[in-house]
Amino acid sequence: MHELTPDVESPAKHTERDHGGIAGHPRGLSMLFYAEMWERFSYYGMRAILLLFMIAPLAMGGMGMDQKDAAQIYGNYTMASYMVCILGGYLADNFIGARRAVLIGGLIITAGHYCLAFASEPTFYAGLILVALGTGLLKPSISTLVGGLYSHGDARRDAGFSLFYMGINLGAFAAPLVVGWLAQDEYFKWKLWYWGLDPTHSWHWGFGAAGIGMTFGMIVYLRHWHWLSHIGHPPEANSARPWGRLALIALGTAALLGVVIGADRIIMDLRESKGDEIARDFARLAYGMICFGLPVAGIIFFGILRRDEDSRRIAAILVFYVCAILFWAVFEQAGSSLTLFAEELTQNKLLGYDFPSSWFQSVNSLFILALAPLFAWLWVSLRERQPSMPMKFVWGLVFLGLSFALLVPAAQLTASGKVSPWWLIGVYFLQTIGELCLSPVGLSAMSKLAPVRLTGLVMGIWFLGTALGNKLAGVVAAEFNAKDPQALAHFFWQQALLVGGMTVLLLVLVPWVRKLTGEHAPTAHG
Repeated sequence: MHELTPDVESPAKHTERDHGGIAGHPRGLSMLFYAEMWERFSYYGMRAILLLFMIAPLAMGGMGMDQKDAAQIYGNYTMASYMVCILGGYLADNFIGARRAVLIGGLIITAGHYCLAFASEPTFYAGLILVALGTGLLKPSISTLVGGLYSHGDARRDAGFSLFYMGINLGAFAAPLVVGWLAQDEYFKWKLWYWGLDPTHSWHWGFGAAGIGMTFGMIVYLRHWHWLSHIGHPPEANSARPWGRLALIALGTAALLGVVIGADRIIMDLRESKGDEIARDFARLAYGMICFGLPVAGIIFFGILRRDEDSRRIAAILVFYVCAILFWAVFEQAGSSLTLFAEELTQNKLLGYDFPSSWFQSVNSLFILALAPLFAWLWVSLRERQPSMPMKFVWGLVFLGLSFALLVPAAQLTASGKVSPWWLIGVYFLQTIGELCLSPVGLSAMSKLAPVRLTGLVMGIWFLGTALGNKLAGVVAAEFNAKDPQALAHFFWQQALLVGGMTVLLLVLVPWVRKLTGEHAPTAHG
């Protein structure tokens, strides 16, 4: 029997996972907490400076790219990192097991970050490819392992994922501070010059620090490997290996990447030949069909035309998936348009101290560290009275929409000069509340609703939503205009309205989605 699934377990294993952990949680949670913390340190450290490095002039050690081209590369990289999760999840489910997938993926990520530490264009692109491939293998598998620590009826599951989410954000908080300081701080650049080193290579010291963080993550994982001995194994040796399906998924992933990159090429050609307006209209149509057309068709097929329990759960997964795409498309502006807003339009000074603009990306994680324990306690305390999964998603969208509504007056104020950093701090506070209502709950929901032998694959599909959301974030960021306050205010207001529309639609669908998930029944999960 497949051991990735939390439903299938012996009493002995169930007892093992119920004792010895932090705050009454399974022991393996603490190990996965620290491993993911360092993995996210590496990812968010690199992300904090990636766009800034690409648009920085060659004389300052950057790549001297146009903002729109850099935003496209940024979107493609972040998309690929999560899109490959489908293939990675399927490999873990059917070939190598989740435990081994995390290890192999982590080693590939480490190699990628060390490639980025070298100042050359070939190693830059090789590093991005390796980090994307490794993330695709590690990300769904480590979330699957967390879900495997709990039985389906365990009320601690959402709280456990909230604590796991703290590990993610502890790494995400520290990374921009360390990596951003190494890459951008003038004092460190002076120290490099003093040591006889090229100060324009400070970017690559930042990328190297991200690699060191990933190395620590792998050390923690290997030291406590045995804590996960009861979960995450590959299928039994005599089990059939679905090589045909693996090839189909690999080709499908490559095809989807090709379609998206091809759409980018068409958008660039249209921009050069017919102008930004036509290119923008094509982008909206193309990415709307890619991101929302197919999943909506799937929701109709599984949720209305088919009646079996697995189909109903898949329909619910697809509803959450569509919401996640839109959520991340707006939320992940943190690495693109909000990074540019911080760099060009915000006073990077607080309490008399000048700080690198990349440090703003630590604010969200700082709020998560403060609020995640509160949310974990809240879900456990409320038990059966806590909001349903779709209602948690509704609240997540509400706070995200409010955050971008707050950016509208901030953008208008830039007409008089750079604005106070408290505007962005307020934005990140609202986004944090939204994220805690949606993201860890989404991970938990995938582990609950996934059919028995498709746990890793479903996790991969969830991260595909993150992938497409990240891509849309890059596409949207290409329209960022720091020179026109009114256009910038309109840019943020459009996104707030889009999130508001999705919020209303999901609110209307809440009773139906609850029926799909089975939360209305006395035997509902969690």
